[in-house]
Amino acid sequence: MIAFCGTKSYIFLARAAFLLGGYLCFSTLTLLSSSGPPEPMAELPTRVLIVVGAPGEVEFGTNFTRQATLWQKACQQAQCSATTIGLTDSAPTNDYELLKQTLDAEPKESAAALWLVLIGHGTFDGKEARFNLRGPDVSAADLAAWLRPFHRPMAVIDSSSSSAPFLNKLSGTNRVIITATRSGNEQNFARFGQYFAEAICDAQADLDKDGEVSLLEAFLMSARRVAEFYKIEVRLATEHALLDDNGDGLGTQADWFQGLRAVKKPQEHAAADGLLAQQFHLGVRDTGAKLSGEQRRQRDVLERSVLLHREKKNQMAEDQYYRELEKLLLELGRFYDSNPINPATAPLEPDKEHAHQH
Repeated sequence: MIAFCGTKSYIFLARAAFLLGGYLCFSTLTLLSSSGPPEPMAELPTRVLIVVGAPGEVEFGTNFTRQATLWQKACQQAQCSATTIGLTDSAPTNDYELLKQTLDAEPKESAAALWLVLIGHGTFDGKEARFNLRGPDVSAADLAAWLRPFHRPMAVIDSSSSSAPFLNKLSGTNRVIITATRSGNEQNFARFGQYFAEAICDAQADLDKDGEVSLLEAFLMSARRVAEFYKIEVRLATEHALLDDNGDGLGTQADWFQGLRAVKKPQEHAAADGLLAQQFHLGVRDTGAKLSGEQRRQRDVLERSVLLHREKKNQMAEDQYYRELEKLLLELGRFYDSNPINPATAPLEPDKEHAHQH
């Protein structure tokens, strides 16, 4: 039988349930004790660049400013560093040059994640997509060249219309790329950015109840709200957001996910998207586990191993699959048993019906 006891065990059970698609299915799992938690390491703060584009009409300018304000507030709550471009006078240069200079000044090698948030309008001429700035617009090719020297975790959230070609250009290893559209031809004003700015610190978007909203969770919540908007307004949807985090440049739509798992792929043998985005968080807040930066990275490696193993279920003999799954879950269980958790802010005990024997 499965032996669980204590707050840390319930936290492990809750996260494991979501990793396995809403239920546990293995024969025996006992959380093992250890000699104590490792020495805590300094947390590496996420670095966020918020770029507000040319508004055009006043109505859009108000909306873009509100989005930027929500991002600034979220960054402040998450205690991460944020720089905003596009809301103040950029003289003696323009926003194109200012963005380039800001990226040039960023460390290219770092374990700290860099997030680039593009808020505004986009265009597509059939060959090249551009994000509209005050002054010269930045193209997908421009941004790809500027980001090429970076070898650090990176997320790009392009909430503009016609943004899909940015995904194709920017996709790469250890990157999460999110666009408001699935095609450069979706050129109408995109509402995705507003919903994303609201979701990034909305507890309702926290699907796995770990006290943090991941990029994947914010993406899914935002896309759902976009779909609801068009349904309520009885209008044909003119935007379909994409997420790519496996480096293949194909992207996955939100309605291809079941919970936190992609159940449909853009190509038959394509790798699943969402695994990396599930581990990108804006920052560590006081609503979840008290883990250092190194401990969080250890947890992410262990959880990613479970997620990748789950993708092999239909390719392995059933007994072998569950034997290897049990080993991975035991490792994850040991991690939770040996690392500090704040019981007062831990996730709720999972529904007991989600824990059962195979």
